[in-house]
Amino acid sequence: MPVKTFASAVYGIEAITITIEVNITGGLRYHIVGLPDNAVKESLLRIETAINTSRYIMPRKRIVINLSPADIRKEGSAFDLAIAIGILAGSDQILQDKLEQYIVMGEVSLDGGLQPIKGALPIAIQARKEGFKGMILPRANAREAAIVNDFEVYGADTLLEVINFFNDKGKLEQTVVDIREEFQVNISKYDNDFADVKGQENIKRALEIAAAGGHNVILIGPPGAGKTMLAKRFPTILPPLNLYEALDTTKIHSVAGKLAASDSLMTVRPFRSPHHTISDVALVGGGTNPQPGEISLAHNGVLFLDELPEFKRTVLEVMRQPLEERRVTISRARSTVNYPASFMLVASMNPCPCGFYNHPEKECICPPGTVQKYLSKISGPLLDRIDLHVEVTPVNFTELASDRLAEKSDAIRSRVVEARDIQVKRFENKTDVFCNAQMSPKSVREICRIDEAGQILLKKAMEKLGLSARAYDRILKVARTVADLAGSDGIDLEHLAEAINYRSLDREGWAG
Repeated sequence: MPVKTFASAVYGIEAITITIEVNITGGLRYHIVGLPDNAVKESLLRIETAINTSRYIMPRKRIVINLSPADIRKEGSAFDLAIAIGILAGSDQILQDKLEQYIVMGEVSLDGGLQPIKGALPIAIQARKEGFKGMILPRANAREAAIVNDFEVYGADTLLEVINFFNDKGKLEQTVVDIREEFQVNISKYDNDFADVKGQENIKRALEIAAAGGHNVILIGPPGAGKTMLAKRFPTILPPLNLYEALDTTKIHSVAGKLAASDSLMTVRPFRSPHHTISDVALVGGGTNPQPGEISLAHNGVLFLDELPEFKRTVLEVMRQPLEERRVTISRARSTVNYPASFMLVASMNPCPCGFYNHPEKECICPPGTVQKYLSKISGPLLDRIDLHVEVTPVNFTELASDRLAEKSDAIRSRVVEARDIQVKRFENKTDVFCNAQMSPKSVREICRIDEAGQILLKKAMEKLGLSARAYDRILKVARTVADLAGSDGIDLEHLAEAINYRSLDREGWAG
């Protein structure tokens, strides 16, 4: 009679329970069926050695292992432990009375040790939904899975520990994580702070506006002006993650295998900063076995692209759709996977190849036309999705040497949170809009109304500064955020004027 154990497979950020049926009869060959990949097929060699190392016996009979449902491809080595337990139970070396209560996952080493797996959190969430009592997995993944409430999680170091657990010869220590306490303790624990930045008050103001409205931002300035330093501190002024966002973000990093053994729940917003040599697939996700890319790992956080024009054009263009839809769809012949990608884009760039165009002291040595050619590496449609263009100027010696304490991130974040609270109430009837940057053109017309004086100012700005038509909606969205920070119900002239000031790259002749 076949013996059943239970494991799970992860597709996207969701898990599907896999039933592993083991039947042992007379014969000599081993068979694994149910669309296993090579890693699953090779598992029997690892399992046989691990069972013998644990001083149990690998049956010298015909063993048929079926991974059900059989029409879903099974990938990776995480099924090793469940298959090993099934073989031992099928050969009456393990008691079967508790097998149906637990999901069992883990890669087995030749010495019987258990290696970490990917996707422990979504697996645990799905297992609890389906009524399993608990989950047994490598100790390195235990804290990650234990954040699921009302669900027993046992971490093990070796195959022998799991065998003894099912045979009632030993106990596994249940891993318990107080998710709310851990969340509250670490919710604002950042290593960096805006107080570290000397001067640059106007840039800090622009980033505060970007954080308050969820706007994408690009920083343009010479080398050493502080663009990277400011960008790295940007997450510290964003509103803290709520528990739902934290779980959602943790699931993605769990699937990608990016969580350390000491981690359970991601409590701060992620900050991803890929190198400009990154490939299309590494940025948006994909591959033969689809994995989340950098834009999904930055979900609910910040994606920082340093030296934006140095990225390959194709890499930048694949971001256009995810920036609008806040998710990425990866289609393959056998399946389609969706990954969330609701991130804020912060980019930085030099104004020209030598880096000193518009520098107050140093002269640009680039040949005529080079600046415009350099800036044209960034397409208009991508710039269309960036609301704030901020020029960063070098900090002078007086500001660098000053002992004056700069404003801390906590103070800035408190103002950002107040502005976001206003937006939450504004969009409470809309399920897909959470901040000003996400407003549709229709919503902009309804919410971002300006008076006649504002219309005249905006008209003059577009004519005199040579602003493009695409800048119109962006200016109104940013102006609405500026008004929210000021606690104003309407958009006043000063709010509109400040928003217009943040459209540098839309000005005709900016690059000479």
